[in-house]
Amino acid sequence: MTLQQALQARVDGEVRFDQGSLAAYSHDSSNYRQTPVGVVVPRSVEAGAETVRVCREHDVPVLSRGGGTSLAGQCVNHGVVIDWSKYCHRLLEVDGDTVIVEPGACLDDLNAELADRKLMVGPRPSTHDTCTIGGMIGNNSCGASAQAYGKMVDSVLRLEVLTYDGERFWAGPTSDEEFEQILAAGGRRAEIYRALGDLRDDGLALIRTRYPDIPRRVSGYNLDQLLPENGFNVARALVGSESTLVTVLRAEIKLFRVPPHQSLAVLGYDDIATAGDMVPTVAEHRPLALEGLDHELIDLARVEQVAGPAVLDKLPDGSGWLMVRFGGDSKEEADRRAQHLVDAVRENDDHPVHTAYLDDPSVEEEVWRVREAGLGATAYPPDNPDTHEGWEDAAVPPERLGDYLRDFRSLLHEFGYEHCSLYGHFGQGCVHTRIPFDLEDPKGVETYRRFVERAARLVASYGGSLSGEHGDGQSRGELLGLMFGDEIVDLFGRYKAIWDPAGRMNPGKVVDPYRLDENLDHLDYDPREPVTFFSFPDDGHRFTHAASRCVGIGQCRSSSGGVMCPSYRVTGEEEHSTRGRARILMEMMRGETITDGWRSTEVHDALDLCLACKGCKTDCPVNVDMATYKAEFLSHHYRWRPRPPQHYSMGWLPLWARLASVAPNAVNKVVNAPRLSRIVKAAGGVDERRDLPRFASQRLTDWFKERGEQGTGEQETGGQAKGDRVVLWPDSFTNNFHPEAGKAAVRLLEAHGYRVEMPPAALCCGLTWISTGQLNIAQRVLKRTVGALAPRLHADVPVVVLEPSCAAVFRSDAPDLLPDEPDVKRLADSTMSLSEALVDRVEVAPQTGTGVRALAQQHCHQHAIWGFDADRELLDKVGVELDLLDEGCCGLAGNFGFERGHFEVSTGAAALGLWPAVEKAGDDTRILADGFSCRTQIEAGTSAEPVHLAELLAELLL
Repeated sequence: MTLQQALQARVDGEVRFDQGSLAAYSHDSSNYRQTPVGVVVPRSVEAGAETVRVCREHDVPVLSRGGGTSLAGQCVNHGVVIDWSKYCHRLLEVDGDTVIVEPGACLDDLNAELADRKLMVGPRPSTHDTCTIGGMIGNNSCGASAQAYGKMVDSVLRLEVLTYDGERFWAGPTSDEEFEQILAAGGRRAEIYRALGDLRDDGLALIRTRYPDIPRRVSGYNLDQLLPENGFNVARALVGSESTLVTVLRAEIKLFRVPPHQSLAVLGYDDIATAGDMVPTVAEHRPLALEGLDHELIDLARVEQVAGPAVLDKLPDGSGWLMVRFGGDSKEEADRRAQHLVDAVRENDDHPVHTAYLDDPSVEEEVWRVREAGLGATAYPPDNPDTHEGWEDAAVPPERLGDYLRDFRSLLHEFGYEHCSLYGHFGQGCVHTRIPFDLEDPKGVETYRRFVERAARLVASYGGSLSGEHGDGQSRGELLGLMFGDEIVDLFGRYKAIWDPAGRMNPGKVVDPYRLDENLDHLDYDPREPVTFFSFPDDGHRFTHAASRCVGIGQCRSSSGGVMCPSYRVTGEEEHSTRGRARILMEMMRGETITDGWRSTEVHDALDLCLACKGCKTDCPVNVDMATYKAEFLSHHYRWRPRPPQHYSMGWLPLWARLASVAPNAVNKVVNAPRLSRIVKAAGGVDERRDLPRFASQRLTDWFKERGEQGTGEQETGGQAKGDRVVLWPDSFTNNFHPEAGKAAVRLLEAHGYRVEMPPAALCCGLTWISTGQLNIAQRVLKRTVGALAPRLHADVPVVVLEPSCAAVFRSDAPDLLPDEPDVKRLADSTMSLSEALVDRVEVAPQTGTGVRALAQQHCHQHAIWGFDADRELLDKVGVELDLLDEGCCGLAGNFGFERGHFEVSTGAAALGLWPAVEKAGDDTRILADGFSCRTQIEAGTSAEPVHLAELLAELLL
């Protein structure tokens, strides 16, 4: 029986040996790529243990994986990857301030479960919304909160572990009496403990003298936890071992009280090194967190729009900043502690400081998010080379941080690595950066090796650690001798042999490591550049770069907040995350794991459940735009081939709607008749559980023609300009299905000084052809549209678009599809939403909407392209109390939710947040949704009657 057959027969889980899965799990967040033998997603801890047994019987390496966000290469290997994150995430027991939990539990989700008890896990990495407890244990995670709560090793009380050769037991601190009892019981566990005792005794002096005495020593195995003064703590000695020793099945960890109130002080200095000099002084005030960041990161945050000017302008003057967070039992106490710090540093004449004290929690969180977004914001700096990890988290004694920063900056300059942002957990001496290593060229890789060897020696000279947070993996395993000396490295080898004598646990990491310059994922990534429909301007007009844009942060795997990634939130599948799809596309372009290119079934299947919501275009820290990649892929996948029926039915919806307008009522009767409806749905690739939208009895454009121009175009109040022309775009959805929104928009625009016009002919933005990958047709449709609108565009007449997805086409997709058409750029610049057209013309009228509450579902494309600021301001002006939902995509997403095979994911996405939130809102709250898909999905799953912004405003203002 083969390995795959044995796993399928014996493991209660999902066993994947397909090309798509192997491609998705070939990468983590590091520079490295290793294709696994197979992937197992166990449905229980017992199934995970059985996976290890089967692998042992077939002599195949094993690697445990949680969020897959490791930056040193420890989460990729040529073995069987066990992904614990989908099913093994139960909170098993809470007892006082301790919890027992399975390894796949996501940190944010676990903390949410603990929120009612006002308890939390202490360490909080920047990937807190996606990292898992098992991964945090494997990596000895820290985060900014380690300033107050320590590293993961300080939180672990006990671990249930499984060795590769089958020994399973709970490990923790070991008293002399317990140690003797274990030895007396005999067996494999006794053998392990006896060998650990011998290793401890033999290396006692070395361990006590060669380990840096700093708060952020993450490199190397935690042999110091075996010392008598640390209670021979076997569990903590296993923390940070990166799946190279044992498989962690369950963990008991210590919890901490959630600080009831927090405040943030920001200190600005002339440069980042001077900020580093002040760390010991600031740390005396015992903050919860003490972070540093430089002007490079702030400049990138502005360009990348990580935060807006309203937030970044609140930072004090300077080029290097310390962000200092305090906690307190009351807001007054937290604020007082922050003020004491500000007062103290102002008295230091040697280090002049500018200060800002932020007492608005929302602003505090926005500023803090700039620091957490460091990795993503610095990955692709505009007009500069791409940056990489590889030397991104060294740590030195905090009291020597300033001098280290000066020396490190000099080293960067010596190697020509300019414009590198320096930031990190300065309170514990940990410095993060991304460096423009050239990892695509052998000579660049040689320079990379020389640099990290020099950097390692520099850190060692400061008594520091090669890793202060991200671990060793492959990036730093080879360099451990420079930090610890060869004798300690020999002890590491003995330690691994005790636990894993066969060397099958994540081989090549930490002990007997791969060279730091092999398995590099970009060195052998040199695919032929395809001719594409989209221009990919942010990727140097190269699809190959777009396909490799993902850096593996994994924010698309979060379970709440933002939009991305709705399909992952429903399925929990790596291949259904933005990251998984991006990795599969990269492997498709590489042509090794996935060998059939654009025709690949595996790639098609991975992209099939992408809703094309565009959430990743904004929510992804490096702006992976999977909706565009999917459309591009589909255009090639189906070239010269028959397409599925939904591409002809829903993809050509504007044409069918135009034909239906001849006799809409008759068409409605035919397509909704019980027997005929089933036939129509089957023929059109529509899920039989979906109700087909009903065509309006009269289209908006026909109503407008019959009505004629009735407004004078004169603004009667406010001194605004008179007679301003505006084109109201009759998108296919508003025009054919929901003209009431268009009629309301016409009246509103006329009442506020516009002379409303409509296009001279039946036109389309091409959205449905784009979403189905019929890009050659979309280009022709757009050219026709732009040609018809050209006279108005040249006259600077704005185009107001009511359907957000159509506005997104004009603003984003069209310029990428037709980059050489100047009128397309004019159309993008001329496109406005209704709120943008009205916000400066509507006067503040507090009485108008008093008592009106609205719950708004922001369309995903609006979220991705231009945001909700104008809508918020406009609704506030007219007195509407707004609650903007943050519950993710509605799940319908145009044609996606209607297509056969998508119903469960579509409704599952809505059921996660949108439907419950709408039902909870109550009858006295208006449900606002500009997207036709959003309104349709809300109506399908709730009793609410959602309206377009135009309809609500018309009720209030006309």
